[in-house]
Amino acid sequence: MPEVSEAASSSAQWFHTGRTNILVAGALLSFLVLLFIRKAKRGEELYIRPIAGLEAVDEAVGRATEMGKPIMYVPGIMDMDDIQTIASMIILGRVARKAAEYETALLVPTSRSLVMSAAQETVKEAYLDAGRPDAFDADRIRYLTDDQFGYAAGVDGLMLREVPGAIFYMGAFYAESLILAETGHSTGAIQIAGTAMPSQLPFFVTACDYTLIGEELFAASAYLSKEPLLLGSLKGQDWGKAISIAILVGGVILVSFGMSKIVEWLTTR
Repeated sequence: MPEVSEAASSSAQWFHTGRTNILVAGALLSFLVLLFIRKAKRGEELYIRPIAGLEAVDEAVGRATEMGKPIMYVPGIMDMDDIQTIASMIILGRVARKAAEYETALLVPTSRSLVMSAAQETVKEAYLDAGRPDAFDADRIRYLTDDQFGYAAGVDGLMLREVPGAIFYMGAFYAESLILAETGHSTGAIQIAGTAMPSQLPFFVTACDYTLIGEELFAASAYLSKEPLLLGSLKGQDWGKAISIAILVGGVILVSFGMSKIVEWLTTR
């Protein structure tokens, strides 16, 4: 006859003890982010790898100005609830500021009404910062359609009519990416693209002069603004990723020699 065990009882805990590793990782990442933010605020120079696509923004705007042609900025086909669209608005601000300084027309066709409103405010603020509020034209930032391929056709038609000297594709793109990039290439414009959609990156890499791949799009805000808060956050996250990779590599080596204790510690229960 099996023995009868005592009744089980629960006890209050501050956190799940089986997830101590998650607590340690979160605390370490928070410490690194706060550390680098403090360094940035003190004026220490934080190195960020040069991103060719962002370095070429001024070159593209300058080329369009020299040719006497407008600039076109395509912010993707998703709404403002998509992080890629939000990142795109930050880059749009930089492009608009340069366009205002060089007195070059900026066209922004959108596929969502909220994106149009956000783009108008972003460009308006950029022109104001550049000291050219009188040059801002809200009619150049227009809504086309929510339909995916209807939007692609509308943007292509705008490209062929206006023949821009520089075209930017920044945001979330799907099957329309190659249609847009091929048409832009046929106009002879310098093209800079950026997206976090893995399935569309090959088309942009093939048809565009520069491409921001994945997280490079999200790092643009820190890269362009040089704000201490953003720079510190970016640097802290990068160090967190580097430490994670080092732990994984070290874990593989230890397990190869039969030391499996690290696996138990890294496993979340």
